[in-house]
Amino acid sequence: MSEPVVAILVAAGLGVRYGGTTPKPALRITRQALISMSIEAMAAGGCTDAVVVANPATLGHFARALAGAPIPIHTTNGGDTRQKSVRNGLLSVAQDERLAHTKVILVHDAVRPMVPAWVVAEVIKCVRGGASAVAPALPVVDSIRMVDPNGGPTQVVDRSLLRAIQTPQGFPFPLILNAHEAAAEQGLEFTDDLACAEAAGHRVELVEGSRLAMKITEPTDLTVAKAMWKARATIGHHSGRRLWRQRSNH
Repeated sequence: MSEPVVAILVAAGLGVRYGGTTPKPALRITRQALISMSIEAMAAGGCTDAVVVANPATLGHFARALAGAPIPIHTTNGGDTRQKSVRNGLLSVAQDERLAHTKVILVHDAVRPMVPAWVVAEVIKCVRGGASAVAPALPVVDSIRMVDPNGGPTQVVDRSLLRAIQTPQGFPFPLILNAHEAAAEQGLEFTDDLACAEAAGHRVELVEGSRLAMKITEPTDLTVAKAMWKARATIGHHSGRRLWRQRSNH
């Protein structure tokens, strides 16, 4: 039996910024729920199993989507923060007799449904190649200014040095589990799993991301995502790679 590659899909948020009564992962771009599309993307990129971390009150909304998944699905309850939800997912993997042997873990936002399979595969490849913490990233294209919280003048930020971080983020399983356990013991909170690994002393590496891997946060995002999905053939791998090459080393 081949070694499992496990994707933890974080789907426990309440969607406060989005609004409405339907959990965001149950929303649809195509005929599929976002979470279903995300699982298919993980499978297409090389993941053999998925752990869906969800709020028990909303898990019923995902039942049909999870039933048709192309890889085995495991579910566990989320926590009251994203970090606690990811930790619950990691502990679920550790407690599973088969999955506990995995060497590669990916953590993915369930509401990034259009991430291309090649991005997922590249993250897995990088972890297998010895990287400690990996994430897809894109150059920032907007002009950026930093505001002064005390009301002083704003300042220009050199955007050539900035990268927008996406998911899935990949790690060796024991490394990221230990990093989360250390953070929990110390009462530390991080915005993503890269920062959690970095705080434990591990180096972060970035690979090419994709415009398709956008996150559905607000209603407008869903409208944009539907348009991008229709045009995905022209937004695909090659245009993203050109942008990465042009801006990454400037």
